Amino acid sequence: MEDENRRPLLISAVVLGVVVVLIGGFLLFRDKGATVSVTSIPNDLTLSVDGQPVDANGEIKVKSGTHTLTGERRGFQTYSTTFRAGSGDELKVKMYLYANSAEGREWAKNNPEQEHELEAEAGRQYDEGQRRLVQKYPIIKRLPYIGPGFEVTRTTSKSDPKNPEAISVTVDTWTATGKQLALEWIQEDGTDPATLDIIYTTTSTK
Repeated sequence: MEDENRRPLLISAVVLGVVVVLIGGFLLFRDKGATVSVTSIPNDLTLSVDGQPVDANGEIKVKSGTHTLTGERRGFQTYSTTFRAGSGDELKVKMYLYANSAEGREWAKNNPEQEHELEAEAGRQYDEGQRRLVQKYPIIKRLPYIGPGFEVTRTTSKSDPKNPEAISVTVDTWTATGKQLALEWIQEDGTDPATLDIIYTTTSTK
């Protein structure tokens, strides 16, 4: 009889334990979303996340996943950037647009502080882009170079011209041995010519 009385209590305890585990698991694994702190210039641009309008400056909340942030304003180039947010992440994003018309340039003249920040950001982006280029193409640090019968320079990528972080290497030769000597020079620091987009040209005299 005593065992029979204990059985309902035991079942209740098991059920309660399962409920606690389920609730705890839900609280632990639920998507908390992410907080994105946005700074925009011009500060009155129109900003949207995945096509939905949001405040141009301040904090916005997004669900975990990949999102597209787009900034628009008359007189400025429209810009979009994609970012990935994880549950509980706190991200910072700069949405800076650059003038592409007389109206945009007039705005810049009337808002010198924001324009100065735009110019500073452009400088930072250029320096960062150059750093990545050198990391990807160490040969850049040795260019341009003139050797016996050849000259090696860099130019816009022939195979991927719209990619600002891709380059082609031009090898211009004017002697019969120039090409071979140029390839040997490229390999001096361990660079494999096969990893470069090389454009060969020939000049009759130099």
